Amino acid sequence: MTEGTGERAGIVPAEDAGQEADTSGQAVVIAFGQTLKTLRMRAGLEREEFGRRIGYSASTVASYEQGRRIPSPRTIERADEVLDAGGLLTVWKEQVERAQYPVFFQGMAALEKVAIELLSYDTLVVKGLLQTEDYMRAVLAMRRPPLDQETIEQRVAARLARQDILDRHPAPLLSFVMDESVLRRRLGGRDVLRGQLEHLLLVGQKRNVEIQAMPLGCEENAGVDGAFTVVTRDDGKKFTYTEAQGSSTLQTDPQQAALAAARYGIIRSQARTPRESLELIERLLGEL
Repeated sequence: MTEGTGERAGIVPAEDAGQEADTSGQAVVIAFGQTLKTLRMRAGLEREEFGRRIGYSASTVASYEQGRRIPSPRTIERADEVLDAGGLLTVWKEQVERAQYPVFFQGMAALEKVAIELLSYDTLVVKGLLQTEDYMRAVLAMRRPPLDQETIEQRVAARLARQDILDRHPAPLLSFVMDESVLRRRLGGRDVLRGQLEHLLLVGQKRNVEIQAMPLGCEENAGVDGAFTVVTRDDGKKFTYTEAQGSSTLQTDPQQAALAAARYGIIRSQARTPRESLELIERLLGEL
């Protein structure tokens, strides 16, 4: 992460950011694809043979080369090795990884990679870090104006990659509080919700993860201003991220971040305990 991302305070506007992300990010992906194709042809490999060597089909290789699909860092490393590229492909890894995300989320994605603590309060949907693939697809398909299928696939892959934070070592401390309504909302249908609730039960067993539900009947809720996330970087600096209706804020002011963390502490105390919350999820599964 650059120092600019780490120390610059204020709002990263997302008006037209989706379009900017598609433009700037797509340019990087296309340039990488052209480089990949050039090196493959120089090596005298057909797509089928090259795909076999890196573990993908010829059609997937074509998607990489045409900039329609973003390869994982491991795939880039393998391609560099197979093509004896001497680092000409691996030098793209960081830029290609950033291109997976909308411009307004890139700073937050970088923070997640170096976080030692993440606190998240959500009111409408399950946090992306906790979503199943089916839930992701259902939520992304509901966007208006609609996202094209390639963009949906790209964002699903990016969200799945971000979930590495759940099993990273050393393990960051992860706390998620969500409104009970989130657990009851059948986005994508009954089967999608069932799979999502089952996933929450599994993730909730991890020693570095706490999942809590804010009761529907609670008479006080310090989170009435909406969803937010507080991230503590590995140097101890705290950041607050909020996102809603086409705009996002990555707040780097220490006082505001400290206040957000304090507010989260109150929210956590008002919610069900982690054990009570997992018991609620089990009950809701039984009702489906």
